[in-house]
Amino acid sequence: MVEARDLFEEIPERTAVSWTVMISGYSKMGDVENARLIFDEAAFKDRGIWGCMISSHVQNNCFKEGLEMFRLMQLTDIDPDEGIFVSLLGACAHLGSADIGIWIHKHLKRMQLPMTVQTNTALIDMYAKCGNLGLAKNLFDGMQERDVICWNVMISGFPMNGDVENALALFEKMEKDGFRPNDITFIAVLTACSYSGMASKGLQIFDSMKSVYRMEPKSEHYGCMINLLGRAGLFEEAKEIIRKMPTSCSHSDEAMAWRALLSSWCSHGETSLAEVAAKRLIQLERHCEVYVLLSNMYASCGKYDDARRIRKDMKERGVEKTPGCSSIEVNRFIHEFVAGEKTNPQMEEIHKVLEKMNDQLGVQTTDQIANLKAY
Repeated sequence: MVEARDLFEEIPERTAVSWTVMISGYSKMGDVENARLIFDEAAFKDRGIWGCMISSHVQNNCFKEGLEMFRLMQLTDIDPDEGIFVSLLGACAHLGSADIGIWIHKHLKRMQLPMTVQTNTALIDMYAKCGNLGLAKNLFDGMQERDVICWNVMISGFPMNGDVENALALFEKMEKDGFRPNDITFIAVLTACSYSGMASKGLQIFDSMKSVYRMEPKSEHYGCMINLLGRAGLFEEAKEIIRKMPTSCSHSDEAMAWRALLSSWCSHGETSLAEVAAKRLIQLERHCEVYVLLSNMYASCGKYDDARRIRKDMKERGVEKTPGCSSIEVNRFIHEFVAGEKTNPQMEEIHKVLEKMNDQLGVQTTDQIANLKAY
């Protein structure tokens, strides 16, 4: 990007294309800040530049900022196109912003834009992730044309909303209708099996990847299977899956598998087994999740000294925990809250409400109150 910027500066007359290419380049590098600086410098902004900047925010998980950018665009005389709406729906899906998503859906109808497979898929994804499975299913059923991505989104939407049976039924219908599942399809189906504890069904589907579709499972599929077997308490079978992982798998792939197993052991209170997995994970990577899972497991078992020891060890090793973040939509505006932040102007009032909630919920231990305040 340094070389690209040097070339960009040498262009005597920059067009919309050159500005858009630079924004896109910074976006692909994850550098939203410089992408925004280029956007602000642009002498003129057409639909392509606006769309690229909105997409840049959404693709780099700056969902709130992407929606705010769209509000700025609405102050101009430029009408959004399909690509912009798809980006916005993706932001709504991740934020759980159903009201804005519904407004976009109505706006699409008012503009009489063609409802393509891509647009319908984005709407289905948004409704499913916002908890409106009925609308998502109605849209899916009404589509005249579908692709594999659309099937995947709908299959994923069912278990996300607690409906595993329909997820598996839709997977079978997908096969009958002649659509070939891809990697993402199997992740969605295996995840559905994991949610419902259907270990035998999950193993059957996992085996079909090779036997029926001649697909080599990837680390994500092994992770799904380990999580599935671990949730069902089949720890030996889960360890066997790890042993079956290809030798070509990287350390990060192996670490992902061990994290799934660690999570399962922690949820079942298998302290000694969890410690074994944690030691192996610490050898493979430096990740805060290992320490957090162990600490939470010890705390849930009443072993607060061990929980504090893990937190202390985490601090001494310089492993930082990624702060938790939550959001709420009020009057079509998204408000984000990050764990430990002190910049919110209403933080004092929020803490007062939290303390009242603590009193009403009967929170008695100092550790529990401290944990609540930390978030």
